[in-house]
Amino acid sequence: MAYVLVVRMTAREGQEERAAELIRELAPASAEEPGSVHYLAHRDPEDPRVFLMYEQYRDQAAFEEHGQTEHFRRLAAGELFGLMEERRREIYETLD
Repeated sequence: MAYVLVVRMTAREGQEERAAELIRELAPASAEEPGSVHYLAHRDPEDPRVFLMYEQYRDQAAFEEHGQTEHFRRLAAGELFGLMEERRREIYETLD
């Protein structure tokens, strides 16, 4: 079974473009991690402040390794999360 994280984030008013820039840099770097299966970034077409991340990892250990990467610490923890008004995370496992 793969480990899945779905994150829905709402940027603070006026911070949505900076959030989009950070996500555009974070997504490809994260997708290249050895334990990453999918790392897909989405934006709500009706509310540009809302982003959805679909992340699938080989297993929970790969997900935990993601949180220790330089790009995650610098881009997500270091700046992106601070731009958010709201951030909700949901964890799933695939039905293999």
